[in-house]
Amino acid sequence: MQQYWERIKTVYLRIIDPFAAWLVRHRVGPNTITTIGTLTYIVGGVIYASGHIRTAGWWVGLTAMFDVLDGKVARASGRTTVFGAFYDSTLDRVADGAVLGGLAVFFARNSTLHELPHWSGTPMVTVTLFGIIGTFLTSYTRARAESLGLDAKVGLMQRPERVVLLSAPQAFFGLALDGYVLMGIVALLSVTAWITAVQRVAYVHRVTRAIDRAADGVPPVALPPALAAAPRGPGPRP
Repeated sequence: MQQYWERIKTVYLRIIDPFAAWLVRHRVGPNTITTIGTLTYIVGGVIYASGHIRTAGWWVGLTAMFDVLDGKVARASGRTTVFGAFYDSTLDRVADGAVLGGLAVFFARNSTLHELPHWSGTPMVTVTLFGIIGTFLTSYTRARAESLGLDAKVGLMQRPERVVLLSAPQAFFGLALDGYVLMGIVALLSVTAWITAVQRVAYVHRVTRAIDRAADGVPPVALPPALAAAPRGPGPRP
């Protein structure tokens, strides 16, 4: 499955290469691309909130290329910066919140729109909020691990997969089967986001325990090369 997904990403990157080259030629800054991309996600969230699920799915799916373009343009133009990485990561959280927030508003308006089974409004708002928290936790655990010198890019649901779940099924199926397809996708995203967060916590616990054992004089265990230079020694730990 992972190999299949990598092939899809390779094809996708080749498709957007001409767009990236055009942006580099016209000296469009990567931070500008990041900002525009975030605004498109906010628009997608508004479209979801209005109840146009299929339209929102296509919109989010097609404009998701900005997620990749900013990094490609930054590298191709030699304009990669520490702030740029921080800015991109921060606005990614805004984008995730906007799209999932739009879906939460859509579910909350079900008593007015009547597009889903009458019982589903409040439960699906709860599930969507659960997903928003899980999505933010997924990102936070990785960022916090990186501040400790660890690479916690592990887990079931990475951001590309999350974007696909937030766009492709809705674009093709909309509110098929009385909205059960949409509700199933949101529930799947919420559950997998929490699973990913737990996987990252477990990963950090495992590797930091090895570091702590070494610092306490316990016979060392084999550590990944990336952790060999991690801070060691007694004293309070962040």
